[in-house]
Amino acid sequence: MSKAIPASVTRLIDEFSRLPGIGPKTAARLTYYLLRAPDEQALALAEALRDLKASTRYCSICHNITEQDPCAICTDEQRDAGLICVVEEPLDVVAIERAGNYRGRYHVLHGAISPMEGIGPDQLRIKELFERVEKSPVREVILATNVGLEGDATAAYIHRHLQGKVRLTRLARGLPVGGDLEYADSVTLAGALEGRRDME
Repeated sequence: MSKAIPASVTRLIDEFSRLPGIGPKTAARLTYYLLRAPDEQALALAEALRDLKASTRYCSICHNITEQDPCAICTDEQRDAGLICVVEEPLDVVAIERAGNYRGRYHVLHGAISPMEGIGPDQLRIKELFERVEKSPVREVILATNVGLEGDATAAYIHRHLQGKVRLTRLARGLPVGGDLEYADSVTLAGALEGRRDME
């Protein structure tokens, strides 16, 4: 960048640019907005980021993001411990919870199998899912991975390893192919949960 731009400004633009969906122009706009904003607003953002990293962790049971371990969903006695919904990302949990009709528990994989990106089953929380099914009274696993090559490959891998051990269902295909759960509206997501089917 130009020498007319202070190094601290350039550094923040570069850091914003690393975030998903933020290009160089948006990164620069955010940076210059924070420069003009009151000190309290910029410092509140910095504190929120520091608190985010200091206070959050992964639940030792479902691997969702939490501030307490185990998380509130895993410790909720009103939720069905025998029903586990397997999702790719923590944002998928938020999407399903927003639909409002699922009362089971979750397992977050933190990605999907993608040989092109060098992501295999060992890089995900799949082994932990298998251990969970073995150790606890799980009667059904809902495979709610995204519809697409990676999500389908991940669901097929899990299906192959758990077939015959537990009932395996997949979300109904009311979700668009290639779409991510986090972007689905609550009506579509509720219908997909209701219309789930056994995997063959």
